[in-house]
Amino acid sequence: MLTIIGDKYKFDAYDENILLDKFGTIEYIPYSCKKSSDTIFDLNQLLCCEVPKVIVLNVDLEPNSQLQDFLLYLEELNVKTIYIDEFITKHMDKLYIQNRELENIKPCSYTQYIQKRVIDYIGAITISILALPIILYSIYRIKKESPGSIIYKQTRVGINGKKFTCYKLRTMHENSYHNPYTQSNDNRIFPWGRFMRKTRIDELPQLWNVIKGDMHLIGPRAEWDILVQKYEKDIPGYSKRYLLKPGITGWAQVNYPYGVNEHDAKQKLMYDLYYINNWSIFLDIKTLFKTVAVVLNKRGV
Repeated sequence: MLTIIGDKYKFDAYDENILLDKFGTIEYIPYSCKKSSDTIFDLNQLLCCEVPKVIVLNVDLEPNSQLQDFLLYLEELNVKTIYIDEFITKHMDKLYIQNRELENIKPCSYTQYIQKRVIDYIGAITISILALPIILYSIYRIKKESPGSIIYKQTRVGINGKKFTCYKLRTMHENSYHNPYTQSNDNRIFPWGRFMRKTRIDELPQLWNVIKGDMHLIGPRAEWDILVQKYEKDIPGYSKRYLLKPGITGWAQVNYPYGVNEHDAKQKLMYDLYYINNWSIFLDIKTLFKTVAVVLNKRGV
């Protein structure tokens, strides 16, 4: 059982599903510094039924001495207490964006950059060769179902906020009405376009962006420039995404559903910052395996 004290960070339904898989049950307990006795009472009531494995301090300020003493007592019962920012990193594989550590996130070192570029070239060339029949068949289906251009070009924001042209196989009818977010049953998308989105086939032309150096194979999603200005204004730490080149796939893409609003953009940022802050070849390998699972399960939108 997981017990969460306070409501500094608002767990959404997707968060709760992850935590339910890990901890079985979740109990929320309110907290007020002036009424910590109420919190202690609620914890005692909980202990009568089941001893929690972990208690998360989801609070703005340090708990007062009364609650701290009680939590120390619980540690003797092997109940671990952890603050929300550390909990999110350790158990949810993302970085709390109000964490002071945001200022310590740095771009990858020159050695790490070389490692990623080697992976980029080998991966992009290999995938391009293997995927050529799929690309050719997709061109045929696009021409058949939605005459017009084959490649869709869009301005995206990359490393250090630099804009570049991103290439994708077109999945929507040309001259469709403008909406920056794609819905699950979007009627702008033709049938083969829908399949390409679900299997990520539409993103194969971005391999050229990788070879050119606009992108990595793995990194934060290359976001549309018209959305970025609002995100930078409303979401703390959003510009930290630009410390790394965007990727065709990424830790956020394989761990969180397709974004349809600003809340989703904030959640994905937390995963992106975790990736940047914890990059390793092992994490890239893990991301690739998760990408394959996403493609096979057709979890794209």
